Formats: sequence, C-alpha cells, structure tokens
Amino acid sequence: MNLKWAVARLIILTVFNLSRSVAVTDPLEQQRLDSVIGLPGQDFDVNFTHFSGYVTVDEASGRNLFYWLIEAVEVPESKPLVLWLNGGPGCSSIAYGEAEEIGPFHIESDGKTLYLNPHAWNRVANILFLDSPVGVGFSYSKTPSDLLTNGDKRTAQDSLVFLSKWLERFPQYKGRDFYIIGESYAGHYVPQLSQAIVRHNSASKDNSINLKGYMVGNALTDDFHDHLGTFQFLWSAGMISDQTYKLLNVLCDFTPFIHSSKACDNILDIASNEMGNIDPYSIFTPPCSGNVSSLNQLMKRVLVGRVGENYDPCTERHSVTYFNLPEVQSALHVHPEAVKTKWTTCNEVVNSNWLDSPVTVLDVYRELIQAGLRIWVFSGDTDSVLPTAATRYSIDALKLRTVIPWQAWYDDGQVGGWTQGYDGLTLVTVRGAGHEVPLHRPKQALTLIKAFLAGTSLATPKQISDM
Repeated sequence: MNLKWAVARLIILTVFNLSRSVAVTDPLEQQRLDSVIGLPGQDFDVNFTHFSGYVTVDEASGRNLFYWLIEAVEVPESKPLVLWLNGGPGCSSIAYGEAEEIGPFHIESDGKTLYLNPHAWNRVANILFLDSPVGVGFSYSKTPSDLLTNGDKRTAQDSLVFLSKWLERFPQYKGRDFYIIGESYAGHYVPQLSQAIVRHNSASKDNSINLKGYMVGNALTDDFHDHLGTFQFLWSAGMISDQTYKLLNVLCDFTPFIHSSKACDNILDIASNEMGNIDPYSIFTPPCSGNVSSLNQLMKRVLVGRVGENYDPCTERHSVTYFNLPEVQSALHVHPEAVKTKWTTCNEVVNSNWLDSPVTVLDVYRELIQAGLRIWVFSGDTDSVLPTAATRYSIDALKLRTVIPWQAWYDDGQVGGWTQGYDGLTLVTVRGAGHEVPLHRPKQALTLIKAFLAGTSLATPKQISDM
C-alpha cells in the first residue's frame, strides 16, 4: 500500500470512527458512512458505487449482520436488487459469492491485488451480499453463545429483520423487484427466507420487500433424494467401488446431511479414500494442494466449492490472505469485534453447533410455487457433493407437470447445458461447471442470470415453437 493511500485511509478512518460514535438516523448520512471509497490492491477505476456495513438484527444480544452492496454498472435505479447467500452452514458470501464467483472484485494469487471480473453480475443487477448467520465472515454477536445456537429458523428470521432494516437505510430500494439467489446449503436459506418474506408481506400488507422469485444452485434440498443422487453419481463416475456404493445407500439413505450417523460417517470416509486426491466440488479440475478435506467432512458440511478451471485452484487461500489485511477490513468498515480472531471463509464453530436443519424443503417449494414466485434451480454437472442427479431426484419428487421438455441450451453456439421447464419451476444444468457454477463457467452463469431475471427460457425460440 503506497503512502498516499495510507494517509487517505487514515483520514477516512478517523472521520468514520468519529461519525460512528454517534447514532445515525438519517438514511442518506448512513449511506454516506457505509460508502466504500476504494479497496487496497485496486489499481483500476470502477463506474459503480458500493457500500458495506452492519445491520443490528437483535438489539438485546447484539447480533449484527455484515452486508456489501455493489450497485449495477449502468442505471442502477432501473435494475432489480439481488440478495446472494452462500451456505455451509457457516460460510461467507463475501469469501465465495463476491470474491470468486459473481462479484466484480476478485483476488490475485498474491492475496493483495484485485482484478475486475468481466462477468460480474452487477452488469445486470444490484447485488447485495450478506454474511449470515452471526459468526459467519464479518458478522458477529456481542453475545458469544449466539454462535452456538444458530439454525435454519433463526437464520431466516434474522435475515428477514436484516432486509426490513436495510431497506430503511436504503429506501430507494423499497418496492424494487427483489430476488434471492444462493448455492449449496443456501438451498435451505433461500426458500426459507423467501417463505418468511411471503408470509410477512401477507400478514402486514407491507410491499417494501417486493419478492419476485428465487434461484438456487447445486442446492441441498431433500436429504433422502440428495443422498440417492449423490451416491449414484459417485458410482456411475467410477469414483467408488460397488461395495461402498451399496453400503452408502444402506447406511446413509435416511441420514441427515447435518449431524449424520456414525455408521454413515465411517462409510463416507471409505468413499473419500477410494475417490483419492481430487476436488469433489469439481471432479475434472485439479485440487489446491493440501486443501481437500475428506468426503465425510464435505458431505456433513456441504460447504461451497473451491476451484474453477481457468484459474489458480487455490482461490480460497487468496481470500483468507486478503480479508485478513487490516487495511481491507478498514476499507469495508469491519467492526473490530468481528475480527477478534482470524477471519475464515467458513466458521467451524457455527457449522458444528448447528441446531435445526429440516430433512427437506420440498414443502416450502410447494407453498411458494402456489404463491406464484419465479423459481429456478441450476446445477453444475461436474460437482460430486450435490450433483445434478441429486437435484433431479428432488425435483421429480415434486411431481410437477412438464411444460418445456428436456433440451440443450446454447451460449454463443455451444451447448451451455440442458434445461427443462415445469409448471412452477425451471431446471437448468450448466455443462462443465462444478459446485460453484459462476466460478467454473462465468460466462454461462451470466447468461443464466440474465434469463432468470428476464423470466425467459434458455431454450431457443425455435425449440419452444417446435414443442
């Protein structure tokens, strides 16, 4: 960091800290305080604004959720608002969603320098990244025991409170078309929060959260069908033995992904050994050396993925370096209480103490389909942690009528994947993508989000007319 930047940051921090010592009630003043002036390692200009800070979701315990809003490149006032959530449970949306997937600021291998992502989703929407629940990323609580009592229900409740309060701080987004998107364990977060919003709007007649739909990728949906499809994928791809495949189906078929049984854990360890040193999140790309956990841990945590294909496969390590830099934390207005210990991409304390996790969210899907939300499910087809087969089994369990038959979709003349339209839901696979679709296939992922926001099928007009 050069001297000029250091002096500028010192001045900004001094003003920031003085201003934050007094309660701020004016939304424009709070937005000014949350405005991000620039980031260390950013040697390029950007033509969009961004903000970061905290929203207190529980005054009594002092639960504070960290957000990072990155507005659209062009005419942000005309673009929808998209909330992005990563899973885990316990993993940071800043670490994954922003820094290596859909955000504009990605990190070089030195862990100190940024580069601009040409396929960032703020080309088509205003993107709101949220570290949820408390204990994840830069989110924190003044009551340490809160990290031991997280679960699906409180995560949805706190996220709803966050959105309501955040909209008071950014009233220009009230009534704006709003979508929620996430991946992996966010397969729980996203529909559960959507359900909470729909019920809140119905009960209060409050239209400030104008939820139009949601989309999830490589998502945990239904434990039984997700296990069934995952084990089938491992076997059919030739990664595990016949005997292990049989035992997985016997010992793990009705076992929860979260807090699984001892017998299931043991056979998962055997499967991991048979698979060898590969990246289960992206089976055809090399792993980051020394950075691949056992399948047992992967299946229990359902963490977000690690590597892409035109990449240094250790992108997660670069995030750990970058977001632990004091000057980065200062630039993002991170509260000192949030970084008393080293910042990590995923919080093991949160993960290992997760309280409630229903075995299925298909009942939530049924309710929200009836509510008329736009619902898309996408899947990278080289992920072995929550593979396409698992997603298809879960969707089949909904027994929805097909309205657009299974067919290839194209991006610049090449097959981007396959899609099927149902009455109330759209399934899209992304060819060659792993668990983190926007990391492995960024261009195709941008095509996907454009189609989702527009509500248009990825199938070509000719294909649809020929049905």
